[in-house]
Amino acid sequence: MTTILWADDEIDLLKPHIMFLEEKGYAVIPVCSGSDALDVLADEHVDLVFLDEQMPGLSGIDTLRAIKERQPQLPVVMITKSEEEHIMNDALGGKISDYLIKPVNPNQILLTVKRLTSQRALVSEHSMMSYQQQFREIGLQLDSRMDWREWMEMYRRLVFWELELSHTDDENIHSIFLDQKRDAQRQYCRFYEQHYIDWLSGSDERPPMSQTVLKERLFPLLSAAGTQPPTFLIVIDNFRYDQWAFVRPAVEELLRVERDDMYYTIIPTTTQFARNAMFAGLMPGEIERKYPQYWVNEDEEGWKNQYEDQLLDENLRRHGLHIKHTYNKVLNAQYGRKLVDRLPELLRNPLNVIIYNFVDMLSHARTDSDIVRELAADERAYRSLTLQWLQHSPLMDMFRALAEQDVNIVITTDHGSVRTARPVRVKGDRDISVNLRYKQGRLLDYREGDVFEIRDPQKIFLPRLHVTSPYIFARENDFFAYPNNYNQYVQYYNGTFQHGGISMEETLVPYILLRPKK
Repeated sequence: MTTILWADDEIDLLKPHIMFLEEKGYAVIPVCSGSDALDVLADEHVDLVFLDEQMPGLSGIDTLRAIKERQPQLPVVMITKSEEEHIMNDALGGKISDYLIKPVNPNQILLTVKRLTSQRALVSEHSMMSYQQQFREIGLQLDSRMDWREWMEMYRRLVFWELELSHTDDENIHSIFLDQKRDAQRQYCRFYEQHYIDWLSGSDERPPMSQTVLKERLFPLLSAAGTQPPTFLIVIDNFRYDQWAFVRPAVEELLRVERDDMYYTIIPTTTQFARNAMFAGLMPGEIERKYPQYWVNEDEEGWKNQYEDQLLDENLRRHGLHIKHTYNKVLNAQYGRKLVDRLPELLRNPLNVIIYNFVDMLSHARTDSDIVRELAADERAYRSLTLQWLQHSPLMDMFRALAEQDVNIVITTDHGSVRTARPVRVKGDRDISVNLRYKQGRLLDYREGDVFEIRDPQKIFLPRLHVTSPYIFARENDFFAYPNNYNQYVQYYNGTFQHGGISMEETLVPYILLRPKK
């Protein structure tokens, strides 16, 4: 049943209207002040609010502001005595869903309720019907032999439907979509494994990848002579394409999307390997050989990505770009805001690289914190938390400042993450790597069919720690679990967001080019 909260200091006079709505099957909660309305919203689920503009105490405008701070998506209809300009501005700005001029009649109220409460249902129904029409087409395409470009488009399509169908509560359509996505995930992993070595060796046409993406896409924007506008490379650690698609409308309020694209990450899909490869323009094994002073192996002490700035500098020089650039890693909001204050200084450089670690911190916090587990209980909640962070982050402040300048802005990442669902048993000695989505070390024991196995790391340009140290990678949403304390281990890590292995979410990541609208 749809529940309506109606706040008016003369609520008793509106009893005929309330009875009319109740006869039509709506539940109405009448209150006589803005404070009472906020108390109800704190305890009750409400689908729609009617709000009198002129109330003593907490005014309608102040109540509206408080409602939107707590529940920004809740529809609010302002009831006013005159069609004042600020009411129309609020309506156009999306702060209120509609406004009515007093005196209102019951049918006018009913039409407003139906329009606002049925809109979601209509959108949901339309989305379900459209997906059902495309279900077979997607299935036929999955059964065909797709190349790397077609897999990018397939993943983009699946992300679109995942976001579209999130508007519906129909469990059947969700189940159908998840089955199709699982099928796509399974086939994608098979495709990635079949082509990965050939991509790296050059015997197969290679897509844009971690070690080539800056050369192919970023460097053409740069100019040592200063004839190009400054470029800001924003790297959001562990940022998935579906998260980008979800936050894109908020970014587009400030900036114009010139290019919405993806690239393929290398494996392991972790910062140590994928991000070092991206900045260096080299595979990890090549970095170890060419710049041993900048590579830290897993069995060595120290941060695994502490030389990204130096690797980027070497990459630029190898391609003839002797330009000034800055490298900044934002680990907290205070530093992020200081960086915005330094914008005039940054604009003097052809290239500015800024790393934002929040999304990666969120995925790890979801593993370690019960509170964050509840807040990011599923994929939809995980995306919503990303949007909430962005809207109140120093990164959005930076976007606002850059929107006033002549600049290129690139948003990308080093890898994504996948929500785990199926444990795979693996054994090894105590020196085995700890990541849940890939393992490297001696005496690894596993079922070969459960993993993507690379016995010779040099085939995929990875460092070899020992003579008998293969790499194994988890597929789809698998994660590796040890036999010791198996049940406890599985319970703790199942449903967490992890990276390191092979999945669409981890390896098909966003590469976005933005420009100011002005």
